[in-house]
Amino acid sequence: MAVSPEADWVSRFADEVIAEAERRAPGKPIVCASGLSPSGPIHLGNLREVMTPHLVADEIRRRGYECVHVLSWDDYDRFRKVPAGVPGIDQSWAEHIGKPLTSVPAPAGSTYANWAEHFKAPMIESLAQLGVEYHPISQTEQYTSGKYREQILLAMRERARIDAVLDRYRTKNRAAGAQQGKLDEEEAAAAAEAAEGSGAAGEDDGNTAAGYFPYKPYCSVCDRDLTTVVAYDDETTELAYTCVCGHTEQIRLSEHNRGKLVWKVDWPMRWAYEGVVFEPSGVDHSSPGSSFQVGGQLVGEIFGGEQPIGPMYAFVGISGMAKMSSSRGGVPTPADALDIMEPPLLRWLYARRRPNQSFKIAFDQEIQRLYDEWDTLGRKVGDDTATPADAAAYTRAVGTAAGLLPVTPHPLPYRTLASIVDVTTGDEAQTLRILRDLDPADPVASLAETRPRLDKAQRWITTHVPADQRTRVLAAPDAERLAALGETERESLRLLLAGLDEHWSLEGLTTLVYGVPKVMLGLPPDVKPTPELKVAQREFFALLYHLLVGRDTGPRLPTLLLAVGPERVRSLLTP
Repeated sequence: MAVSPEADWVSRFADEVIAEAERRAPGKPIVCASGLSPSGPIHLGNLREVMTPHLVADEIRRRGYECVHVLSWDDYDRFRKVPAGVPGIDQSWAEHIGKPLTSVPAPAGSTYANWAEHFKAPMIESLAQLGVEYHPISQTEQYTSGKYREQILLAMRERARIDAVLDRYRTKNRAAGAQQGKLDEEEAAAAAEAAEGSGAAGEDDGNTAAGYFPYKPYCSVCDRDLTTVVAYDDETTELAYTCVCGHTEQIRLSEHNRGKLVWKVDWPMRWAYEGVVFEPSGVDHSSPGSSFQVGGQLVGEIFGGEQPIGPMYAFVGISGMAKMSSSRGGVPTPADALDIMEPPLLRWLYARRRPNQSFKIAFDQEIQRLYDEWDTLGRKVGDDTATPADAAAYTRAVGTAAGLLPVTPHPLPYRTLASIVDVTTGDEAQTLRILRDLDPADPVASLAETRPRLDKAQRWITTHVPADQRTRVLAAPDAERLAALGETERESLRLLLAGLDEHWSLEGLTTLVYGVPKVMLGLPPDVKPTPELKVAQREFFALLYHLLVGRDTGPRLPTLLLAVGPERVRSLLTP
């Protein structure tokens, strides 16, 4: 399915990137980039760092250009703190603070070699499910193999010029701070969250008592970066450092592979090294003196490259996160989202909003509305009534330049599936019975036809709906309530039960439960709702919920009736 030109933000960025790439290096592959630090669980906010360039790179490929999406794993970042809520770790991991992430042991029980690999793995799996094509680069491998040696030596030779650029922004930041005052708590928390997983890592910029040095060695004894450069000779490349562990050492930087450039120098160095044309950045990089702003100066002045086109992307919020945080101790990850939603839906959430627009990903009841909206959009695209921008976002969600993503063969409404597995508690035979009755004109032959959506809905019910909100059909009729029924209530139940066999489908039962109050009021079936009718319908629905599940509310009544089955419905509703 083709995407109409200029239909959406992705197309506009693709136009800009292609033009810029042709200006810089005509005929060469176009490079888009992302960077993730596996310092802990990589959350859904970090996913925007990948999805934004992925969507642009994919559009460029759709147009027939060769495009590489580089994903730098910042696994040579320092281990900054012991994250909360991560199974298999305790405060004993604090002894590793300052080591490269690839030198920190993985959480207890992990099958991975180190901390970085443990947290990269679920993200790698999630990106595969999402259809994200990328070229991975381990910064540990890049630094320890000496790939960046010339760039490191250049930065050290030009350290005075780098320091002068940084100092301009240090001055700006001090002035801005005096005017603006302190960030409020919410802004500060947001900035801290944005820095997580972005590579920003809160590093110092290289200032020491002995001068400015943009390179920081990891100690050869304790393997931590709690080191201070005390001297450097440009001619011999000999560097002397001390470490808080008490170790002092002199190394030759032209041979040394155990350290890295500070972040504000490292990032622009990589832009030039990789030839990056497009890379977004989080809001933590948008202020004066941020690494993106400073990098724009350093990439040209020091490394002979150019700053990428770099839109700022906004935060990704979570609805229902409080419930999840209390049980998991952290913000949800892409793997958590893909546990309860199909990949195209998750892709769509990132594709339909411009990078500078914030949005929320639902883990609560809102997920049902999102799925309704998604299914409605699919129908509009199918009959060519969707807007160009909506159609473009849908096309980007369901597939990539390489082809379509897997889909559920027989997609039923998510809220319907959730209600059914809620009532049946996942019993497959019962679930299939109900699914077959939903639409006699298009019956479900096997549960496989409804997967993976059925499985996603079941996991949402079992992991994100509190036990006190789950649906439990009464085991026996509520004799006391049935005995207290008035004549109007008895007649409405009689009409419902008399119509069950004739209306036993989702559509038929919908007509029936909404139609009984109309009959009771002497209204025709096609009457428009009136205030009086709405009141009568609400009262009738509440009566049914009380007699079926012992509460005022529950799943949609037509779905609930199908799930309960005709015999049990008659048993529970017969006075």
